[in-house]
Amino acid sequence: MKKPSIKEIDDLYTAILQLESLDECRRFFGDLLTEYEVKEFVKRWKAARMLSENIPYTQIEEETGLSTRTIARVGRWLKKGKGGYTMMLKRTTK
Repeated sequence: MKKPSIKEIDDLYTAILQLESLDECRRFFGDLLTEYEVKEFVKRWKAARMLSENIPYTQIEEETGLSTRTIARVGRWLKKGKGGYTMMLKRTTK
């Protein structure tokens, strides 16, 4: 499979930015992603939230079903990624 261009990736991000409601998000991502892919995103987002609360890997693994390797990868992105997890954690934490 040919690697998508930066423009193609930005086209997707631009489309996502046009979503105006939770219902629109559900509908768009429901068409865009498989059920498995959505579940994986949910698990990674939950792991990021749990890691930010210093919850042990063993508990995260038990609650999400993610491998410790994936949890470690999420942890690396949380600490040294592009800042996306941190940004969204700040925006969504009440």
